[in-house]
Amino acid sequence: MVNYFLQEGAIVHFCSRTKSDVDAANEKLGKDFPGAKAFASVVDVSKEADLSKWVTSCAEKSGQIDVVVANVSALSVDDTSESWQQTFQTDMMGTYAMIQAALPYLEKTKGNIITISSVSGRDIDVTAPGPYGAMKAALIHYTAQLAHKLAPKGVRANTCSPGNVYIEDGFWGGVEKNMPDLFNSQMALNPTGRMAKPEEVADAVLFLASERANFVSGANLTVDGALCHGVQF
Repeated sequence: MVNYFLQEGAIVHFCSRTKSDVDAANEKLGKDFPGAKAFASVVDVSKEADLSKWVTSCAEKSGQIDVVVANVSALSVDDTSESWQQTFQTDMMGTYAMIQAALPYLEKTKGNIITISSVSGRDIDVTAPGPYGAMKAALIHYTAQLAHKLAPKGVRANTCSPGNVYIEDGFWGGVEKNMPDLFNSQMALNPTGRMAKPEEVADAVLFLASERANFVSGANLTVDGALCHGVQF
């Protein structure tokens, strides 16, 4: 997703809690986008003070904040107390803390917020029972609240809910190698016969972030190839 914002000429700040990932991302982006402004930092989004400090430093470095994309997840599906607490702290409170820290800047620029949920927040799926889908559903509701509260201030808020996204060295790539039966069963659920490409999700997020979506706020845009069975009203 960072790549696609850079292609549009944006200044992009992003983070990971793993220093090796940050270093690798900075090196690769420096080669792929020479001259572009991409800044990766080590941040644990489950720690509110650290996250707020990072958001403030981003605003100070770039002079403003126009768009916030809250794309975090503990990716924990275990139905245990520890898993629920970890998912709440990362998925829900990590998103909340980042948005709260960014709001004063977004109100100045009349910017917008995009939260990344999942079709697991709409459908009861392979992740149930557990915290993953529940927290993703909560994100959709929270984002709709923000849309109504912030509309008079000119700030938009929307959610993007991807279906299964295939990345070779990502989650579903790992499932394909290590749990082929699960992979094949999930693949069979999608009427398109495939999973999403990451760039297809990025394109949806870019649309929501752009001026072309100026009158879109409070929406949950699913990018799932008709995977979901329920009708979204």
